[in-house]
Amino acid sequence: MSVFEMMEKYGHEQVVFNYDPVSGLRAIIAIHDTTLGPALGGTRMWPYKTEEEALFDVLRLSRGMTYKNAAMGLNLGGGKAVIIGDPRKDKSEELLRAFGKFVETLNGRYITAEDVGTTTEDMDIIRTQTKWVVGLRETSGNPSPATAYGVFRAMHAAVKYLWNLESLKGLRVAVQGTGSVGLDLIRRLLEAGATVVATDIYPDKLEKAVELGATACAPEAIYSQDCDIFAPCALGGIINDETIPQLKAKIVCGCANNQLLEPSHGKDLSERGILYCPDFIVNGGGVTNVADEIRPGGYNRERAMASIARIYDILLRVFQIAKEKGMETYEAADYMAEERISKALRQKKMYMRE
Repeated sequence: MSVFEMMEKYGHEQVVFNYDPVSGLRAIIAIHDTTLGPALGGTRMWPYKTEEEALFDVLRLSRGMTYKNAAMGLNLGGGKAVIIGDPRKDKSEELLRAFGKFVETLNGRYITAEDVGTTTEDMDIIRTQTKWVVGLRETSGNPSPATAYGVFRAMHAAVKYLWNLESLKGLRVAVQGTGSVGLDLIRRLLEAGATVVATDIYPDKLEKAVELGATACAPEAIYSQDCDIFAPCALGGIINDETIPQLKAKIVCGCANNQLLEPSHGKDLSERGILYCPDFIVNGGGVTNVADEIRPGGYNRERAMASIARIYDILLRVFQIAKEKGMETYEAADYMAEERISKALRQKKMYMRE
């Protein structure tokens, strides 16, 4: 499938490639939809095996940002950037500065932020070359705790809907991925009285979770854990034909993007009696937090956290739409986001001058 065919399939407005021979930067920025405003989405640095894999990821991620920003009630469109490379080995000041120049060429159509493989310190370097960056240390800072708080609120909504529980106390949660978000989520879960089993492909990250009080397991064993909630907090596509039969959890609720390898896997979960919490709702806390930087008056943490807490209500609304319309939960989340975008597009057309 060609680049243009993929753009047509996912509904993208623009995909831009950049190569910088000085730093070795190889990056792609995908702008999916700007109906609601400029595209906002983080920059992911990952050692993709092929350029095609990187392109596939950035297209899916940017589309997810459109839906996430719409569902969170933000006046922002969806975009994403990927840098091909190992963040532990290939990242340099020259590379980040080159990436900042790349973002600047889009003149505000795309606003970047931290994501997997990048940090608030990286955003500070990128900021030297472009103003179109959020998630800075002196403003909202690291978005990971905000994302984790949103996941925590989503889990409360899920257990309320499924079991009419007000607390996570006594529940067992399997967390896949103990990076910044996963680790903060584990801390919250343990403080709430839940028990946690966790895994990560990096032993040093997993050790931090064990130090907090989680039990470690091998990466391949996380799916079959006897638990109430499975929390995917690593990369996407992990809900698939191979993993679904292994799941013993009754709820899937985590911060990873694009958890369903294919939309049909959401129906497969439902048929097995597993409640799927759509990822772009669950992980909306991070973008809600950094987006507060560009609101009038600048960043206000109390306001941002109050907005993130609304994920509880938003997710319950998704469950209600799914029930009323006979949809799967992932379809209901899409419906809610698409309805907001559609209304905004109709209003734009209504007031456009000939």
